[in-house]
Amino acid sequence: MDGAFVGSASGRRFEKRRPIDNALLGHVHEGGRDEIDAAVAAARAAMEGPWGRMTVEERSALLYKVADEITRRFGDFVAAEMADTGQPKSMMEHAFIPRGAANFKIFADVVKNVATEAFQTPTPDGAGALNYAIRVPKGVIGVICPWNAPLLLMTWKVAPALACGNAVIVKPSEETPGTATLLGEVMNAVGVPKGVYNVVHGLGPNSAGEFLTSHPGVDAVTFTGETRTGAAIMKAGADQIRDVSFELGGKNAGLIFADCDFDAAIDSAVRSVFLNCGQVCLGTERLYVERPIFDKFVAALKVRAEALKPGNPEHKDTTLGPLISQEHRAKVLSYYEKAKAEGATLVTGGGVPQLDGALAAGSWVQPTIWTGLAESASVVREEIFGPCCHIAPFDDEAEVIRLANDTRYGLSTTIWTRDLARAHRVASKIEVGIAWVNSWFLRDLRTAFGGSKQSGIGREGGVHSLEFYTELRNVCIKL
Repeated sequence: MDGAFVGSASGRRFEKRRPIDNALLGHVHEGGRDEIDAAVAAARAAMEGPWGRMTVEERSALLYKVADEITRRFGDFVAAEMADTGQPKSMMEHAFIPRGAANFKIFADVVKNVATEAFQTPTPDGAGALNYAIRVPKGVIGVICPWNAPLLLMTWKVAPALACGNAVIVKPSEETPGTATLLGEVMNAVGVPKGVYNVVHGLGPNSAGEFLTSHPGVDAVTFTGETRTGAAIMKAGADQIRDVSFELGGKNAGLIFADCDFDAAIDSAVRSVFLNCGQVCLGTERLYVERPIFDKFVAALKVRAEALKPGNPEHKDTTLGPLISQEHRAKVLSYYEKAKAEGATLVTGGGVPQLDGALAAGSWVQPTIWTGLAESASVVREEIFGPCCHIAPFDDEAEVIRLANDTRYGLSTTIWTRDLARAHRVASKIEVGIAWVNSWFLRDLRTAFGGSKQSGIGREGGVHSLEFYTELRNVCIKL
């Protein structure tokens, strides 16, 4: 923090283990109240110092340098994220790390080109007045990050926050400390002023997470993660009437109509169910398939699921990584057992794959597909966050819309049909933040992204991110 790498004042540390084999990767210093106090002080000093005096153009130029330095150290970021998550190298090299770097350039450009409003206002004396708005930084932003795409999802918040002139205190997940720490080296290397980017590692309750979210010197908190944690963060900030931005849980539905491009729909389902070992907030855990193609769809997805290959993330033929931790594996396997107890028909998977050598000790589970469960079953209602899905048939449009909306979550959906009128009609009726038609995970980063119901508060992306990281100040000039 404040441009320096420091240990924990309390001396407390926690273990970080590799998901692929449960080997000890290292010990991480656990921040507490003292570290959060120091980070807040450093961030506030930066806002009052050279960072606060920089122009938009100067900040944007620095963010371009940050992106370029991440790219220069590309191999270091790939290695760190692979060690922390165990996910295949190809996914890190072609998606997660490049997007993490690109976020800085994207928001550097957005902030330079965003407009505000201006009005000419009549006055009784006839001279008039001019009202115009300016954007000012919100202040010190607490950024609490998830472990499933660490750099990408962290920079999705840090980049717009810095572009707008704020200072940040990042609390990465304890499961993925690597790339947040590397980013601190990058910030120093390119000359970002001290105190602008601070990282405090730690846990949640009675640790860095709790002390950050309840600190009176933090002006806003942005969080991506589990819904219950979001509720706790909201309560912690209530006394300060603090702004929050949340992207929370999901139980996303895929709607597959009989007139779809079948092969493309299967390809999409393989990705949306099993990518990142199912640890994707936008992933699909519920699939509804129109009855005429139901059996064919289930059989085809079974073949593709069984073709996924777990293994060393360095190997080119590895297509499935592990879950993030032994603790998370226990959770996912508990749902596998619940599905069995609730009477599911197991199409494939349902257990732990057999791997050789050290990998046998990793956090692996089998890609799993079920059918035959009632909509009230726990694996249909509750977010699992693993490589699994339940597939159910439907008979008409009204029925599948009702099924898709019968959830407390509302993050995303996928709709597969060649009928354009139906696509527009159904997409408008699904209660989610984003509805994909004949695609999945296709994003224009200028568009609004977020969830409805218990899947979140607020929107991120393009100018929508700026709405959270700035305050609009109206200036009224009497002419």
